[in-house]
Amino acid sequence: MSAPLSVLVTGASGFIGRHAVAALHAAGHRVVAADLRPFPGAAVETVVGDLREARVREAALTAGVDAVLHLAAMTSVLGSLEAPARVHEVNVEVTAALVELARVRGVGAFAMASTNAVVGDVGDATIVEGAALAPLTPYGATKAAGEMLLLGYSGAYGLRAPLLRLTNVYGAGMAHKDSFVPRLMRAASSGGGVQVYGDGEQRRDLVHVGDVARAMVAAVTGWPSGPVIIGGARSWTVNDIVAAARRATGAPIPVTHVAAVAGEMPAVVVDTARARSRGFSATTSLDDGLRDAWADLRAASPAAAVAAGG
Repeated sequence: MSAPLSVLVTGASGFIGRHAVAALHAAGHRVVAADLRPFPGAAVETVVGDLREARVREAALTAGVDAVLHLAAMTSVLGSLEAPARVHEVNVEVTAALVELARVRGVGAFAMASTNAVVGDVGDATIVEGAALAPLTPYGATKAAGEMLLLGYSGAYGLRAPLLRLTNVYGAGMAHKDSFVPRLMRAASSGGGVQVYGDGEQRRDLVHVGDVARAMVAAVTGWPSGPVIIGGARSWTVNDIVAAARRATGAPIPVTHVAAVAGEMPAVVVDTARARSRGFSATTSLDDGLRDAWADLRAASPAAAVAAGG
């Protein structure tokens, strides 16, 4: 095991952040959390505030920090379409200010959560790290800009900057989100159904948040600069995901097929060879991951347990 590090985790109180902090702690590292909300755990030193403010950044990224895990961002694609200037401010300007402060403070590593949306729509082709950057939304563009900033600092100043391009992350703690897995969980809880675009045969890559947290620990502690795709063991059709959710919850989850919206991608299939070459592969099966998400929702909502007959 590498020597313990002092790691600043931005966006630490969010869905992925909470799991990343737990994984870093389990690996023996010290964590400083920075977020708009207090971290839900007394054992974590937390700087609460908006990272757009210099005083908050300076309080969080002190001279004793060895590495940064940068998760704080606006992640809603729809939100980026509605407020492109704000998503640029939060996702690009904050990243630029943080990486410059990291340079000044002598921080050795700066890992960032990115997305395969930086390459846009590649049709049925498998997404690889070497694909040209061609984002289709302000959100994707801000993540591409963040990647370029960090690679520039890596080249000019020797900062180690691994860039984790995440696929669809799911698991415990995401019940409040509006992505497909939590919609399935809420439908199972309420006895309702879900809408599926087209015939449901479009493919998606899902990766469990526990696997993502493991990848983040590995990236912070040793991975080299550059993008690396973090995805699941395989891609699934939307119909496959619905069937797995029915198995996990025991609920029928009726499906209504509706016309696909403009821009709906026919497939998200990723090549994870680079991550595997660095010793990482996802190990959580889709069924196990969905059971985890369902158990979390039931624990948070007694109504869900009643609806499931528990």
